[in-house]
Amino acid sequence: MAFGWPLLASSASGLAHSADAPWLFAALLPMLLAVVVATIGDSGLDAKAIAMLGVLAAAGAALRPLGAGTAGIEPMFFLMVLAGRVLGPGFGFVLGSVAMFASALLTGGVGPWMPFQMLSMGWVSMGAGLLPGPDRLRGRRELALLAGYGAVAAVGYGLVMNLQGWPYIAGPASGVSFVPGDPLADNLARYLTYCLATSLGWDLPRAAVTVVLTLTVGGPLLKALRRATRRAAFDAPVEFATAHEPPVTERSPDGAGSRAAPGGGGTRGP
Repeated sequence: MAFGWPLLASSASGLAHSADAPWLFAALLPMLLAVVVATIGDSGLDAKAIAMLGVLAAAGAALRPLGAGTAGIEPMFFLMVLAGRVLGPGFGFVLGSVAMFASALLTGGVGPWMPFQMLSMGWVSMGAGLLPGPDRLRGRRELALLAGYGAVAAVGYGLVMNLQGWPYIAGPASGVSFVPGDPLADNLARYLTYCLATSLGWDLPRAAVTVVLTLTVGGPLLKALRRATRRAAFDAPVEFATAHEPPVTERSPDGAGSRAAPGGGGTRGP
């Protein structure tokens, strides 16, 4: 609704997201907290899991300035895809949103677009966690699956984010501008033209960078993430083992040796 409401808005409605973005951001924070609480309740996440969330979010935030979006070079995407694959959809959604929030603070990219970026990146990581075969698919097939998903997600991210800015960035005089009150099909046609003319040159390189990084360093990073989750014991059930007393031995009268008392009990000899 936050992204698509302009397509259904009347001609008399306001278009800029600068007014509704603070409200969306205020609603997004308790939603993220609710997802964290639900994930903790479902999978038993503990302090080590929350620490991993912080580490991965910081790593994603640190990767973003390396490209700063120049020509679509954004290495942050492949890490969010791999982490979402290993950690699951709920954890992935929170990770993507928090990582984008931290990177916005780091790069100074705080503005009306930030809550929309948080939602979009959360969806990217969540989608990776929803891919099939998380427990049985390994090796090259898994990397190919993640690379393909990363390419689609990288382009989809750009398409979704265009909805945030297109209604008021293109300007009223352009042939690709949003026209309030026009039929939905007409506005969608102009929107696709706008995407082809403006953002596809960034979206395709972003997809290519995500594919290359996933195929080259994805294998070792997946192993490292899975090893870290095992050490954190995200899903390890708690089991209580019954303590067994060692058998009590009794010494033979001649002192030559000892034998176990029947039933593991008894008393010691002289």
